[in-house]
Amino acid sequence: MTVPSQAATLLWARNRDPDGPAPGPWNDVLTGLVAHRSVRNFAATPLPHGLVETLVAAAQSASSSSNLQTWSVVTVEDPGRKARLSELAGNQPFIRQAPLFLVWLADLSRNERVADERQIKLEAIDYLETLFLGIIDAALAAQNAVVALESLGLGAVYVGAIRNKPELVAVELGLPPRVMPVFGLAIGYPDPTVAGGIKPRLPQRAVLHREQYDKSPQPEAVLHYDAQMSDFQREQNMDVIGWLGRTIPRLKSVKSLAGRDRMREALANLGFALR
Repeated sequence: MTVPSQAATLLWARNRDPDGPAPGPWNDVLTGLVAHRSVRNFAATPLPHGLVETLVAAAQSASSSSNLQTWSVVTVEDPGRKARLSELAGNQPFIRQAPLFLVWLADLSRNERVADERQIKLEAIDYLETLFLGIIDAALAAQNAVVALESLGLGAVYVGAIRNKPELVAVELGLPPRVMPVFGLAIGYPDPTVAGGIKPRLPQRAVLHREQYDKSPQPEAVLHYDAQMSDFQREQNMDVIGWLGRTIPRLKSVKSLAGRDRMREALANLGFALR
């Protein structure tokens, strides 16, 4: 059982909120979850044998809607393929640097093939809800894998930019129709020479609602958080722009979507009807 002082320290780091929650029930699993941080600098340390299979076992232990299991994952270790995927995903260097890159997929193709082999038409597969199932399944599975790898001393970072050019990613990975690359995950041992802290999140009063949605605490909570993010950025030698200085520009223009503004067209090209 983790000592309460450690729990209090981690909860403070996560929200930096004097009105934040006091430690409740606690254990080592919660310590790992609350201490999570994205890792973008990886050591050259080789990964242990059997890691991928262990992570997939953890991923498959996540919940799946109706047990349809509408997700798959592609492992990428080849330097050339990682370089090409990095170029397609905004030229982010840590994709090349990480010893392992996983691309998580919403996969409706497998279930469709099973039905085709039995000469059965799946009418529901053409609907947006079914694609939602695949995206949600992939996200739940990947997060299980992240919790598992962090418990083993590894680090990771999600890569949403894998959706910048999804058709080209599909070609690179040989994806069949009705399979969508949802996000990437760069994995490796954190570089010990690069320090990193726990990035604060919004105060709980901004996101936690009881019985019904209550927006009244949000303006004050957002201003508090903006100041805390500025402090964090200063500590990490980052550009000090706060949370608002990043969030508003990120959503203000479709240019910030970096190609993802054409997602409906891309999904159609990948074989999704989206009724």
